[in-house]
Amino acid sequence: MAISRTCITKIDIDDIRVPTSDSLLGSDPFHRKPDYSAAVVRISTDTGPIGCSVVFGIGAGTDWLVYGLEDLSSLLVGLDIRDFMSDPGKVHRRLMEHHQLRWLGDGVYRMVVGGLVNALWDIWAKLEGKPLWALLTDLPTEIILSSIDWRYLRDVMSPEDAQLILQRGRLGAGERQAAMIQKGPIAYSTSGWLGLSDAEVLKNIAKLRKQGFRHFKAKVGSNLADDRHRLAMLRDIIGTDGLLMTDANQIWGVDEAINWMTALAEFRPFWIEEPTARDDVLGFVRISKAMGQLGIGVAAGEQIPSPVIFKQMLASGALTHCQIDATRLAGVNDVMAVILMAAHFNIPVCPHGGGIGLCNMIRHYAIWDQIAVSATREGRIVEYIDFLQEDVFNTPVLVQDGSYVAPESPGWGLEIKSDFLEQYRFPDGEAWRNRKGPIGSAFEA
Repeated sequence: MAISRTCITKIDIDDIRVPTSDSLLGSDPFHRKPDYSAAVVRISTDTGPIGCSVVFGIGAGTDWLVYGLEDLSSLLVGLDIRDFMSDPGKVHRRLMEHHQLRWLGDGVYRMVVGGLVNALWDIWAKLEGKPLWALLTDLPTEIILSSIDWRYLRDVMSPEDAQLILQRGRLGAGERQAAMIQKGPIAYSTSGWLGLSDAEVLKNIAKLRKQGFRHFKAKVGSNLADDRHRLAMLRDIIGTDGLLMTDANQIWGVDEAINWMTALAEFRPFWIEEPTARDDVLGFVRISKAMGQLGIGVAAGEQIPSPVIFKQMLASGALTHCQIDATRLAGVNDVMAVILMAAHFNIPVCPHGGGIGLCNMIRHYAIWDQIAVSATREGRIVEYIDFLQEDVFNTPVLVQDGSYVAPESPGWGLEIKSDFLEQYRFPDGEAWRNRKGPIGSAFEA
């Protein structure tokens, strides 16, 4: 399909924040009162398509993301999208290897690059009239390989290794795609938010079970007695066949994680997620060995800050489940590298969802992985959060019978309703103008 000249004319960034701290939705041991937020990116072009993406935050610090996006966006104004389509790796490196900004390291810098890069991929998919997952599935192998920075990865997985994975993934891909359109990736839901009462958790689980959900996750780590009570309650509700995941959000040291999860092992958790610091590879290895003796998996990824740390986690056996996040890394280019490495080490990809827009994005990665990379739906579950969807997006995420529905609209599906933007724009939207008490960095839990 020939694409005519399509140049970027301007880039708009918005800071939107929803006061979810009022209800404690999203609360965990570390992040006790989150305000689910996003830096919203819209890249306009001279021929019409608008590239949309989000970078997720939980309140304070979203303005840091906005500043970074606005500052770095000057490097993209005037870019012909065809140049990105012909060599997505070159544009990615141009943003990631700025001779001064690179000094800042990962974190906000890498997330900001991801916000811009993901919007470029959104334009590409819209120009081809495909949902993002279909664009990735149809991409020539050489384009995928050229998108990835191999410099720090090739010692554990070479481009030739990745090429073999992708070649194998093309065998039977048509049948898997047809099956995926009929029934998408299996979903699980985080319902046991730490700040919610038992009654609130039970009500939410009952609603989700009516939608076909069988697998659930609970936050743990603040109080062992409370954790035992809640896991016993959840295990009783979901029965012996449902998977029960636990998530500590990095609250423990290594020994504490092992001891705490040993005390919870009787409830048969499928995995413990983020048991310790996001980049403590040696700590994760120790925990994973100990959990293996208990039949408990170890998952992480939502805060792993780079493909290089993922490389170490995957190659060392620190993880049994790889949780890519849609906005933590530097966009599609980075995430494709991680998904390929996970396939190389035969570790299932179970993306991290939630927030504003994350579920919208991770469904595309899960579908691409299950059609064209790992080439299987088995052993893979994808997180789903049942709020901040229908009121937010023009084409919200759909689930049916406990599985994601494969999206059909072009791009990511991240177009946000204008009234939502106006209401939650920070700090002058209606939701914030008359709010009493401290907000932003001054808001302490």
